[in-house]
Amino acid sequence: MINPGADKVFAGNIPAIYESHLVPLIFEPYATDLARRVAPKSPASVLEVAAGTGVLTRHLASVLPETVSIMATDLNQPMLDHASAIWTKRPVAWRQADAMQLPFADRMFDAVVCQFGAMFFPEKARAFSEARRVLKPGGVFLFNVWDRIEENEFADVVTTALASMFPEDPPRFLARTPHGYHDRAAFERDLAAAGFTAFPDIDTVTARSKADSAKTAAFAYCQGTPLRNEIEARAPSRLAEATDLATQAIASRFGRGPVDGKTQAHMISIEAR
Repeated sequence: MINPGADKVFAGNIPAIYESHLVPLIFEPYATDLARRVAPKSPASVLEVAAGTGVLTRHLASVLPETVSIMATDLNQPMLDHASAIWTKRPVAWRQADAMQLPFADRMFDAVVCQFGAMFFPEKARAFSEARRVLKPGGVFLFNVWDRIEENEFADVVTTALASMFPEDPPRFLARTPHGYHDRAAFERDLAAAGFTAFPDIDTVTARSKADSAKTAAFAYCQGTPLRNEIEARAPSRLAEATDLATQAIASRFGRGPVDGKTQAHMISIEAR
């Protein structure tokens, strides 16, 4: 029961749970890392694609001078609505946009950034080509993607637990999409196909994912991501049961108090020539 289109649906109360639970659980340290990589480039204009609920946007607004324009975009209007409602240190422009067909002129931005969005692009090379198109010569494209699911402990445990609940049709959203684009050769191939002629810099960044309880971590994954759509597609009445099962699995491995698991991602940077 695979509906790839549902992988990109962040609607209902998913945006709110995503922001309150998933952002502090796994996204915050990587947003800090990515924003710190952008700042030394001294851009005058920045485009963010797949901004989600704006965790990277807020970090960019904090580390970049107020003279730098920031345009934050996302395909999902509910995510963008949630992001724009959260206070930022200074004004940010928000706009609904598809990374596959950006509504901006050629050579408009000094930097294009994307935090954990590239995995969701149906055609990576096409989206990367759009990033290159809107970059000024000498501009930089920076994005990060999750490493394989086995290097991201909570996501791996949750996926394994839910497979035991739905053995005939296990929910594979986390492995298929967020953790499904992790091969370095694929980054290089897709960037070259997009017209980038420079060789990308690729760093692997390891961090820790921490929550006050196994339940908090399980709730974040099961109800704050499109994994929820997969669970409810299989059994609409069993979301709470699935969340409890994931909670038990995380607690069994990491303990029943505060939990701490490994996360790992790749950071890719490439210059437009």
